[in-house]
Amino acid sequence: MAKLWLKVQRYLRRKPVRFFTFLALYLMAGSLVFLHSGFGGQQTTPQAQASPPSAEGAELPFPGDLHLGRGLQEPGEAPSIGRRHGPWFKGKDGATDRAKLGDYGGGTWSRALKGRAVREKEEERAKYIGCYLDDTQSRALRGVSFFDYKKMTVFRCQDNCAERGYLYAGLEFGAECYCGHKIQAPNASEAECDMACKGERGGMCGGANRLSVYRLQLAQESTRRYGSAIFRGCFRRPDNLSLALPVTVAMPNMSVDKCVDLCTEKDSHPSQEYPLAALGGTACHCGFPTTRFPLHEREDEQLCAHKCGAEEFESCGTPSYFIVYQTQVQDNRCMDRRFLPAKSQQLIALASFPGAGNTWARHLIELATGFYTGSYYFDGSLYNKGFKGERDHWRSGRTICIKTHESGQKEIEAFDAAILLIRNPYKALMAEFNRKYGGHIGFAAHAHWKGKEWPEFVRNYAPWWATHTLDWLRFGRKVLVVHFEDLRRDLFAQLGRMVALLGVAAREDRLLCVESQKDGNFKRSGLRKLEFDPYTADMQRSIAAYIRTVDAALRRRNLTGLPDDYFPR
Repeated sequence: MAKLWLKVQRYLRRKPVRFFTFLALYLMAGSLVFLHSGFGGQQTTPQAQASPPSAEGAELPFPGDLHLGRGLQEPGEAPSIGRRHGPWFKGKDGATDRAKLGDYGGGTWSRALKGRAVREKEEERAKYIGCYLDDTQSRALRGVSFFDYKKMTVFRCQDNCAERGYLYAGLEFGAECYCGHKIQAPNASEAECDMACKGERGGMCGGANRLSVYRLQLAQESTRRYGSAIFRGCFRRPDNLSLALPVTVAMPNMSVDKCVDLCTEKDSHPSQEYPLAALGGTACHCGFPTTRFPLHEREDEQLCAHKCGAEEFESCGTPSYFIVYQTQVQDNRCMDRRFLPAKSQQLIALASFPGAGNTWARHLIELATGFYTGSYYFDGSLYNKGFKGERDHWRSGRTICIKTHESGQKEIEAFDAAILLIRNPYKALMAEFNRKYGGHIGFAAHAHWKGKEWPEFVRNYAPWWATHTLDWLRFGRKVLVVHFEDLRRDLFAQLGRMVALLGVAAREDRLLCVESQKDGNFKRSGLRKLEFDPYTADMQRSIAAYIRTVDAALRRRNLTGLPDDYFPR
């Protein structure tokens, strides 16, 4: 046997080409055996398909997002949710019951069942309402649209539409996503929406000229829109109309589109574009939010319920009550920012627990005062996003206030005054966990929530939420407490309090400008929520005790206690 092996070796040394040929054939044979065992030797079950998120299932930006300048996840950030698979027909032993699927187990009917299952799982975030006709000349949904011929999923389409405040999201041709505030087409047969999504097994993404349409359940929490214009509400006609809204044009055939276009097109009024479009029956008015027209006292929408002359489904207001939209035009009255002209004599902290909205509060303060805010730390991503005070040393005296999450006595006593921002711990902990694992506007991966990272994070960070506030109340000098929820609910009044502590006389018109630019680039999508409650019963008991402790400490100092929605959860 040894002699035979030596002869084979000698032969292959003399004929190296044949050696490599035999080697290649051997490898190919092994690959074929592997492929056969993986696909031919067994049927792939639905359970096997429902694998954890992988590189294939990772979410990438829509090509259209690059146009719109959408603030998407930074490179390297983890996607929030991978593939989703709905329930399957199973027998008593847990195996797939193919008898119930009949002869159509691998065909169109099977795909339709899969699509229906996925729709059931989507119910929490969106409600499937049916298959609709679509026409390239007259779209059923006439808002923005996105296309991704490799990675389109039902969730991504819903998420993009919800982030822009649309009520409906529709998918077509397996890869096209359309958004709109109303459906302008008749129903089609469900069997005609039979195309699978390009980036999701089991998801149905319409058909040829057919839309699978969802009503976004969380759209009421988002901003109502008409295309790119944000609906602000119904308001009483201002007393001095020509000063409050300087441009007025008669429009007998009024529509929302026409009025918004008038206020945003330089051809109509070359000297200025306007951020507000007010519809007053048969007249379109353009202007800015000012003290003459602050948009703080909304009226009942029924007072504005007058049908547009050129549009069947929209209200165009009346001569006495205006329907107001905020256009895409940026209000530049509050966009100028600079460093303080002279070194500040006091250091004022903008203190908060991580995840409590500090970056958003900095954005508001910079717009309201016109001065940069600083930071106890240095975050290059924030500097690149426009927070130019991020690079300054926190003691430089060139910034209006200093961001800090510190809570030690020595660190607190280094400041002369402080704005203490407090947020619901359940929301703050989740926000910081998302930031830690997904960046400033990204999301932690599903595996992080389900793995050991989340329980360990809560165990370490939940006590800090309480001690952070208690330390600032104990050691801080001249502390102004601001609740994040109050700032969101009544931005004008709360921001006025904050600016007053900073010693800056902000004009009221500038504060009104801030209201229209309030979100900035650091807002996570309102739709992308977990499909489960990450807080266990033990976690909730611990956090509830911390909430009671902080609430009692605030009340002992005659300060406003924590908002009611903090507890009971």
